[in-house]
Amino acid sequence: MEAKAIARHVRVTPRKARRVVNLIRGKRASEAVTILKFAPQDAAVPVRKVLESAIANARVKADRANEPFRENELVVRETYVDEGVTMKRFRPRAQGRAARINKRTSHITVVVADKEGAR
Repeated sequence: MEAKAIARHVRVTPRKARRVVNLIRGKRASEAVTILKFAPQDAAVPVRKVLESAIANARVKADRANEPFRENELVVRETYVDEGVTMKRFRPRAQGRAARINKRTSHITVVVADKEGAR
């Protein structure tokens, strides 16, 4: 069984989020949550929330299919970070100038699956 969770418009740059996502790819889901709890990067918090959401989605899918749910058998099969919209901000400066500030966002996707489905 496979479950997926997506967080969109997360206020973390994609490059920084990819560093965190690469830590958990291919690991067991419970181990990945523990890694993210103690990761020093700020991007670990939204990635952990998406991972926990994917685990919860797997639990709901298993309940609907009347299958037993084993959280310790879930594996993080796919994780990737795509670039979201860029928010454009302006900061006033002296002599009528304005500095343009680009704030980048990310779309974080996590797919968890059973060991059988992790081929």
